[in-house]
Amino acid sequence: MAMMPVTQAEFEEMINDALDTIPEEFARHMTNMVVLARDFNYDNPTLLGLFEGVPLPEKQANHTGFLPDAVFVYKDALEAMCSNEEELRREVRVTVLHEVGHYFGLEEHELHELGWG
Repeated sequence: MAMMPVTQAEFEEMINDALDTIPEEFARHMTNMVVLARDFNYDNPTLLGLFEGVPLPEKQANHTGFLPDAVFVYKDALEAMCSNEEELRREVRVTVLHEVGHYFGLEEHELHELGWG
């Protein structure tokens, strides 16, 4: 059974809590990057999260003047797969870490080894 939706503010707080768990040696490299809550992905409504941008290892030294890289976290899709707020909090964390991992150029298998889903 699907859970009762949380407020937008509660969802964004879950995202911020997840970002707070990122180790400092990673977090300090997260410049010109935004993490945004969205209701759902229009192209793929079941998508939990998405990284849009250029992975850090592929950036050139002169990579300036570009829009910030973005991680999108999709509230409706995450709520649809969770049965309670505690589960949602856990899935938001996994999704945020997973998409931030793509920013750092990590491949799917590396993300799973780190426990970043």
